[in-house]
Amino acid sequence: MTDATQVSGPTPEPSPDQLRRSPLHERHVALGAKFAAFGGWSMPLEYAGGGVLAEHTAVRAGVGVFDVSHLGKARVTGPGATDFVNACLSNDLGRIGPGRAQYTLCCDDTTGGVVDDIIAYLHGDDHVFLIPNAANTAEVVRRLRAAAPAGITVTDEHEAYAVLAVQGPRSAEVLGALGLPTGHGYMSFAAADLDAAPLVVCRTGYTGEHGYELVVPAEAAVGVWDALLSAGGPDGIRACGLGARDTLRTEMGYPLHGQDLSPEITPVQARLGWAVGWDKPTFWGREALLAEKAAGARRALWGLEAEGRGIPRAGMTAHVGDTVVGTITSGTFSPTRKLGIALALLDTAAGLTQGDQVEVDIRGRRTPMRVVRPPFVQPSVK
Repeated sequence: MTDATQVSGPTPEPSPDQLRRSPLHERHVALGAKFAAFGGWSMPLEYAGGGVLAEHTAVRAGVGVFDVSHLGKARVTGPGATDFVNACLSNDLGRIGPGRAQYTLCCDDTTGGVVDDIIAYLHGDDHVFLIPNAANTAEVVRRLRAAAPAGITVTDEHEAYAVLAVQGPRSAEVLGALGLPTGHGYMSFAAADLDAAPLVVCRTGYTGEHGYELVVPAEAAVGVWDALLSAGGPDGIRACGLGARDTLRTEMGYPLHGQDLSPEITPVQARLGWAVGWDKPTFWGREALLAEKAAGARRALWGLEAEGRGIPRAGMTAHVGDTVVGTITSGTFSPTRKLGIALALLDTAAGLTQGDQVEVDIRGRRTPMRVVRPPFVQPSVK
């Protein structure tokens, strides 16, 4: 999960002087970061001394730390807050208990399209903390506030916290060196302190590797960042930008909102039915999604692997003969597999399945690609 477009469709990014900045911005400057606009924020794309390839490899083989403070933060509190959130968002909070996190979706109530994908931290019956995408935070908060009954408070805390993602096989080693908790299970979280700074350590991430995400008060972010970089040991911990985050998540087949998910793409089409509580009596988009599930989606998200040279990119078309059968939603070069990979929405009517071949128009040249089910790289997340 990360950011691309506003929920109402693509909108121009603000000018550089209007972009929000992470509390770690000056640390990134000192590390020679190249910046790019993400969801209204100026965030590091890659760092000097290796770039995307080195950062990607560090996460797969060792450990890297990402500043993802651009991600949204919102808090829902009050008597019955959990039941309220559960009646709005797609997944079923009844499946988990306090101290657990859950991937869920905010869907449009009329169309079932995905307004945003969100991580929900369940603290208790009266307290849910949400991490939406940066570009969509205000809209998610607006929709929740509009639906909230008396006694339920929805607070936008977007800039009150930083989020640091420590990802890779050595991630537990780095956190353990700082005395932070590491033994809790996947999609669970624990409260901790680091140099008197309160933080939450959650066993989540967007890379497919064993890892943690630290939710830290914004004013304590610099101290926590410095401590993480110092705790890397002789093998070091590499600062990683959002370029490597994108190649890592694409290798896992994880969707990016604004590309693989959007208000025009439903959970059924994106193969995210596992994040929908189908038996719940109510959630936004329920009727539209039940109808689509029963009728069968007109398109579905598949993986594509290049069988030759060529790097697919979002917006390119997939063909069978003279017929356009789909559109690439995300595409990149896989540093791990050393080939072009993509996620693509393919028309159900084309009858394509795993192992079939399509041709992708890459800059006017037809490149053969094989239809597969992601992930493209075996995950080590658990």
